[in-house]
Amino acid sequence: MVTAPDLVPVPIPDGVAALIGSCMPRGVLQAEIEAECAAREAMRFRAPFCSEDHADREHALALLSRANKILAAYNPGLVVRPGGPR
Repeated sequence: MVTAPDLVPVPIPDGVAALIGSCMPRGVLQAEIEAECAAREAMRFRAPFCSEDHADREHALALLSRANKILAAYNPGLVVRPGGPR
């Protein structure tokens, strides 16, 4: 069985990103932005956690989960995972 190799993310021009974004519902586009920010924020913290870091990381993961719920309802391929590609 032949499988495709892992795809490397390639940056796209801003105009293309704007065109893609204009085809999506505004709520889904906002959820994608929030998911990317929350994933980046969650990965900022490294163990061992102090109590404040643990609470902040949990808050970021909750925001990511909320945004992913919207993204998965629109298209499961848009779900964002912390620390890795989609």
